[in-house]
Amino acid sequence: MKQRSLGKTGLKVSEIGLGGLYTSSFGGGIAETVRIIETAIDMGITLVDTAPAYGDSEQTLGEVFRKLGSKTDRLIVSTKLGGRPKPFDPRDKKGLLQSVDESRRVFRRDTLDLLLIHEPDRPQIYDWWTDPLQCEGPVMELLRELKADGTIRAIGLGGTTIAELSRLVSSGSFDAVLTAFNYNALYREAAEELLPAAVVDGMGVLIGSVYGQGGLGRRFDELVRARPWWLSRPRQRQLLAFYALLDDTGISITEMSLRFVLSNSDISCALIGAKSSAQLEESLKAGMKGPLPDDILSRLNGIAAMVPFRPFEEPMILPFGKDYPGPGFPNLGAAIKVGKL
Repeated sequence: MKQRSLGKTGLKVSEIGLGGLYTSSFGGGIAETVRIIETAIDMGITLVDTAPAYGDSEQTLGEVFRKLGSKTDRLIVSTKLGGRPKPFDPRDKKGLLQSVDESRRVFRRDTLDLLLIHEPDRPQIYDWWTDPLQCEGPVMELLRELKADGTIRAIGLGGTTIAELSRLVSSGSFDAVLTAFNYNALYREAAEELLPAAVVDGMGVLIGSVYGQGGLGRRFDELVRARPWWLSRPRQRQLLAFYALLDDTGISITEMSLRFVLSNSDISCALIGAKSSAQLEESLKAGMKGPLPDDILSRLNGIAAMVPFRPFEEPMILPFGKDYPGPGFPNLGAAIKVGKL
């Protein structure tokens, strides 16, 4: 697998990495995580991203690292601050240090490669900043100290917004940024401000939610044509045009989605949150075909431009294939079953 520079960190990472949400009891637990990590290593992945907020992902990965031994030594581990210890106080420097020490303990590593502040852009989740304009708070004091003494190799941000995260990126205080939900085949909000700000500061860029948490991981032709109540007409037209492009090119939706992200040379690593080793292998084989040809990329860009920003009230994650409460119905599935959608 090709390697890319993680910005100014000095680290080289595989252009496709492993997102750790499902390397946990949310997925197949330790047994499946062993298979996922073995597949990742065999196929050239060198970066794994996780977080204390991803259930027991850190603990699961740590146990798998123990089982697989030295095979995992070359993996670059990215984890986060946020949600631990409980009750969590994002301005408790001592508690934040305990979380760092816990990550080092479970991974059996003296040094953490990359430590991100989780949800730094959403104070309703974690109110990190004593001075949000200057990007200051106890968390920054700790990160600077740990980077200076070699406990952490690089520090960064992991968020989901645009304007708020862009301002933090522009502070010049960080080495890398992980952004999710706002840069993939159809969602390009991050391209307007966030990604350019990261590039200007030489930051490494990790992209999460390449498959839109499943909405771009498989096709939902029938449901899109039926247009559930939560799907706007502009998004419906866009999805149908996207599916038509897939038919015209013979490229699967997962391949198109992953290869789109890899087509941007400013991206350091696209993260795949696979639930199984088979899913991961399928994605990696598709991604290894490289960037999309210019003509296909141009057509895809035109389709993305049909809905340049999210329609008002659109769910953050399109709930295809899931029950979703709606007006007058207990759930989306019930509405479809009775023929109301």
